Amino acid sequence: MVFHEAGETVWLLDLDNTLHDASAQIMPRINRMMTRFVSESLGVDELRASEIRVEYWRRYGATLLGLVRHHGVDPAEFLAACHDFPDLHLIVRPDMRLVHALRRLPGRRVLLTNAPRAYATQVVRALGIAPLIDEVVPIESMVFTGRWQPKPSRAMMRRLLARLRVPAARCVLVEDTAVNLHHARWLGVRTVLVTSVLRSLAQHAPRRRVGRGRRIQHQVQSVASIMRVSIRRPSNGERA
Repeated sequence: MVFHEAGETVWLLDLDNTLHDASAQIMPRINRMMTRFVSESLGVDELRASEIRVEYWRRYGATLLGLVRHHGVDPAEFLAACHDFPDLHLIVRPDMRLVHALRRLPGRRVLLTNAPRAYATQVVRALGIAPLIDEVVPIESMVFTGRWQPKPSRAMMRRLLARLRVPAARCVLVEDTAVNLHHARWLGVRTVLVTSVLRSLAQHAPRRRVGRGRRIQHQVQSVASIMRVSIRRPSNGERA
């Protein structure tokens, strides 16, 4: 990794499908738990509940936002019901490659996830990286004046940067979700797309390289590959 500016770098690290592969077991179970919650809360069958879950995710970036806005669902109840993993230690195992990669990242390491704190903490411990994470920013920390503003909210990112007391150009968002990276890059945050899970999910789809025009500066196969790319502050005249 090459740095072109002085000062501490702050790494904003996504969790699911970025630090670990959640696509095979965790995400399908979360989707089923969400569907069941929507079905029971709204009194609809599971087919309609699944449609609502996906619709709100696409419209708002998180199913929770739609449920809160349109149905008055209790956020804490939803998050607890949809992230219940008593067997997580059997699904997520310690990852020494990830441990070594995070240990080499210079600066602060902040976990930034739309998942609830209890689940995020559980996953971080299972991966064996808890001592390497300086701060966890879960979805519960993305509530401002009564409004939930998870990723990709630019307002949330602005507030986070202000609280961290760091300029956007010294932050690097590491994510598997392109829209989250696009919004962060608009604010001047540097961006890295993690592609390993994306490629495994879309192995039969044509590959398309994501360039700067789409506000993603770098692509890596995994977090362990980050040290191989140069993350730099935008030069004068370069649009964030």
